[in-house]
Amino acid sequence: MISATKKWIFLKISGALLVPLMIWFILNFTMIYDKEYLNLIDFFTKPLSKFLFSIFIVNAYFFSALSISEVFEDYIKDDKIKSVANKLLYASAVAIPLITIILISYL
Repeated sequence: MISATKKWIFLKISGALLVPLMIWFILNFTMIYDKEYLNLIDFFTKPLSKFLFSIFIVNAYFFSALSISEVFEDYIKDDKIKSVANKLLYASAVAIPLITIILISYL
């Protein structure tokens, strides 16, 4: 299977997985939006909430990195710049969710 096909399949799977996670997050966010800080901390200290939010963040960054890399492929002509942009994009798509998960795990 060629890499463009793999990327397309990963985009479709991660997009489909992102929909129920986004619905879960929006429903829970609306319930804790007007509450106090301690309610927010209580939400993120529950193991199921931590797990689902971690999956949501990782999947969202994975999906966005794949989508943005397609833009790089289409609009950046210089291969060196395209390579650097993709490497920085993928590094940030790993680092930002990892930092977020680590910070949430300390709650």
